Amino acid sequence: MSTPELRFDGRVAVVTGSGRGLGRAYALLLASRGARVVVNDPGGGLRGDGADAGPADEVVREIKAAGGEAVACTETVATSAGGTAIVEAALDHFGRIDVLVHNAGNHRPAPLTEMTYEDLNAVLDVHLRGAFHVVRAAFPRMREAGYGRVVLTSSIGGLYGNHRVANYAMAKAGVIGLSNVVALEGADAGVKCNVIVPAAVTRMAGGIDTSAYPPMEPELAAPAVGWLAHESCSITGEMLVSIAGRVARAFVAETPGVYRPSWTIEQVGERIDAIRDTSDPWLLPIVPSGHNDHIAKSFAIAKSPAKNTSKEGGTHAG
Repeated sequence: MSTPELRFDGRVAVVTGSGRGLGRAYALLLASRGARVVVNDPGGGLRGDGADAGPADEVVREIKAAGGEAVACTETVATSAGGTAIVEAALDHFGRIDVLVHNAGNHRPAPLTEMTYEDLNAVLDVHLRGAFHVVRAAFPRMREAGYGRVVLTSSIGGLYGNHRVANYAMAKAGVIGLSNVVALEGADAGVKCNVIVPAAVTRMAGGIDTSAYPPMEPELAAPAVGWLAHESCSITGEMLVSIAGRVARAFVAETPGVYRPSWTIEQVGERIDAIRDTSDPWLLPIVPSGHNDHIAKSFAIAKSPAKNTSKEGGTHAG
């Protein structure tokens, strides 16, 4: 028996940065499954300069030509006023907001020794502050409605870093912290928030030789976002990777570590291998209580180290 199609009939989705690339693929996919979509994109260049209503308007035309409903919004996520206006576009045109996908991005690469504060702030404004601006506008509406799906965008650059992208890596790592808070503060109101870590060949790949890449079109990454945006999504406070047909979970874990009632610098060095031993990791789900669980487990070790010792040099709380 085939799985029923997951649809978004009656739902309203806002997708930032959806005039091109990954965002366009997300908007088209959600619209094809019945969502009414706010296609947000100021249409600027890759560095975030300039403006052009054409990309957002073209995606709206594509959606309407296929029988869907959409409206263009060319406000920028880079300001609080812009973030509010983007969410208001959904409320004004469709009366509600159920899904928020923050995908908007810009790119200003430079070696750390040469990166300017202008390049730093321009990227933080779109990727990280931009995420806050649209979340801050949408989240109260979702809580009031008792339902919401928020998908924020990180990257392998945010998880693992890369050369020449300190600004981008900082922003994308920060998004993970924001997502965790949205997941926690939305849990009692039916609002789920997760992070997508996508990779696709888009205009950001300009100048890179992609001839040996496997298929990596934006449409290949979009279904993971579609599931995270759907009412059947069963996770919150997590990260899904979508790259070249592979969908995986990324997560933060912690070693049990080593307990001592006091330490010297030398003792840290002597025990560093045991401290770093990943053979029995802690995985602390963000929701319902990863933060508190971390503290409780750590305190339990300090209060009763003998009871919580699993092997010589390593301790953990059960």
